[in-house]
Order: sequence, then structure tokens, then C-alpha cells
Amino acid sequence: MNMHVAGAVAPSFDVANRLEAFAADFECDHPTLILDIDRVEEQYRGLKAGLGRAHIHYAVKANPQREVLERLIALGSHFDAASKGEVELCLSLGAQPHQVSFGNTVKRARDIAWAHEHGITLFAVDSAEEIEKVAENAPGAEVYVRLIVEMSPGDWPLSRKFGCDHDMALELLDHAREHGLKPVGFSFHVGSQTRRAEMWEPVLKVFSRTWAAALENGHDLSLLNIGGGFPAFYGEPIEAPAAYAAGVMELVESYFPNVPRVMAEPGRGMVAEAGVIVAEVMLVSRKSDRDMHRWVYLSIGRFSGLAEAEGEAIRYQFLTEKDGEAMGPCILAGPSCDSADVLYEKRPVMLPTSLKSGDKVLIRNCGAYTTTYSSVCFNGFPPLGVHIL
Repeated sequence: MNMHVAGAVAPSFDVANRLEAFAADFECDHPTLILDIDRVEEQYRGLKAGLGRAHIHYAVKANPQREVLERLIALGSHFDAASKGEVELCLSLGAQPHQVSFGNTVKRARDIAWAHEHGITLFAVDSAEEIEKVAENAPGAEVYVRLIVEMSPGDWPLSRKFGCDHDMALELLDHAREHGLKPVGFSFHVGSQTRRAEMWEPVLKVFSRTWAAALENGHDLSLLNIGGGFPAFYGEPIEAPAAYAAGVMELVESYFPNVPRVMAEPGRGMVAEAGVIVAEVMLVSRKSDRDMHRWVYLSIGRFSGLAEAEGEAIRYQFLTEKDGEAMGPCILAGPSCDSADVLYEKRPVMLPTSLKSGDKVLIRNCGAYTTTYSSVCFNGFPPLGVHIL
């Protein structure tokens, strides 16, 4: 029988906005992402105000939810697609071919041909072979060369796998021209979650020299793609979207004063703060009496949506009904039978010491890189659900 103590206050979530208020009351039988599409529009308008003349090419991979793309198409956004599937999705929802760039530097030849047949004319490259594939399957197309960021200022560097160095970039411009393509400029990715605008300056300074060298070599460059890196809030202070984007563009104009076209590819900064995941505690335990920290197991883990916790690079923020009670450090893990499914252990998370199985947990700012990372039912757990607010 439930007992009610006179004067006692029922536990409740300390919510910050209507999205969290809705999530606090939302009932679901498996982890579900609640998305506020109006918040996506808010972020878009803020970034657009700060970026000014730059074209926003939303990074579709961050969250390809139909309602997200439809709202951005209505707002006039352009799109950065990583695959034939993303190109096809954008076009099917009403985006025009000139609004979509094929931004992955690793593409199948037949996908390049398909995209070109459907009107896509702008492709990313970072190697001679990729240039040759584009030349054969999309003759006359525009290409931009991705540069490698040697020293990323982001919380999660995205170097090594993509891009090429200064000397190779100049060679690739020549190679593209020799193969009948139109080499129009460069792209780079400063690193995911670059939290302050001024952190972009060293990267822009270095690449301005590559730009100048290309001009000296006779290339008529017209496009600078500054990529992503626009941050979301994960506990450490960041600037508001408009102020942050304006600070970045001020640096771009300083180091590239006459560039005709500027592209930006926000993903996380566009949709992360538009999403909250509703999950629950599965188990609270210790491994021994000597164990310094509790283990708190959630109904969601690295294989069901929180893949970006790998290396503890992205520090998600957790909200419970017991946050006003005593707090203590814990190791946070997911529910699967895989020893790698640990979210935070190097830097334990502070959570209420009274947490127990069945307690609801809200995970803030999860609108980016969660649903698509949970597309496989590992261990039989269902994919992350989605509810549009």
C-alpha cells in the first residue's frame, strides 16, 4: 500500500525546458529519444544569423529523422550527405540537387554515378583514386579537397581517417583539373565539439597558406568548406549559436577575405540539444566490499544509442527524480552482455546514492548521433525509439 506522509514533497525532475518536462512524464517500455523539431529550427536560425553569407549544409548523419530534414528543407538549408542513401533521402523529401553535396571522401563508383545522374554536382575528395572515380562517373563535376587537421582543438578530434596534407592537396587540385573536373576549393573538420570560436584560429591560419599556395599555382578557387565542429552543451560552457557562429565567421573573413563561397556543416550543433532520451536504471551494484564506486547499469548503452561515450569523449548529462538527495560517484554502464559496454569509468559520474532499479533517467542533449548508432538489435535489445514533440 502506498503511504502518503503529510507535508512530504513528491520527487520530481528539475526540468529546464518544455522538452525535458514532456520527457519527464513520458512513459515507454524501452529507451526512447524525444525530439523537439522547433528546437532544431531555433538552432538553425541562430547558426544562420551568425554565419551570415555562409551556406549551412546540415550534416545529415547527425540525425536523418524525416521531420528534422523536412523542417530544415522548409527553412532553406542545404545538406551534407555521406552516402547514396542520404542523398536519396534528401532529394525524396524535396531538397534540390544543388542543395546537396556528397561530402564523404570514400564513395563507391556506382554511387557517384547515381548521384550525378540525379543532379549532384559537388563532391569531396582526398586522394588521387577518388578523383579518378569522380572523373569517370561524374564528368565535369566540382570537387573540393579535404585537408587533414594535424592538431585538432575539438574534444573529439576527427583527423587521421580523412584528409590530406598541404603538398598532396596541391597535387590533387592539379590531378582533378587534368581529369576534366573543376577543383573549386578545400574543406576540413576542425574537430567535433570545438567549444569556443577562438579555437578555430590556428587551423584557419594554417590552411590559409594552402589556399594562397593554390592561388599561386594558378587555381581559381571559389569554395571554402569549414565543416562541422559546432558544439552542443554537455556540461562545459559554450557560446550561444549565433555568437559562436559569428566568431567563427569573423576569423574566416580575416584569413580568407575574398573567398566567394563559404560552406559550414553543423550536425551536433544543430540537433543535439533538440533531443532527450528517456531511459531507466536496470541495476545498482558493487563488485566487492572494497569497491570504491557503485556500478549503475542503464537500459541504454554504447550499442543502443550512446556510442559517442567511447573514450569518454562526449559526456552526457543525466537527470533523475532524486537529484536533490545525497550524491555519489558511480561507474555507468549499459545493459548488454559485452564488457565494452561501459559508458564512464575513468571519470565516474555523480548520481544520487538512493538510485535503484526501475528509476527513470533522462539523458540531456541526445539529439545527435544516437538513433542511427542504435540501428542493430544487439543482444536482442530493440533500437532506440523516437517520439516527435
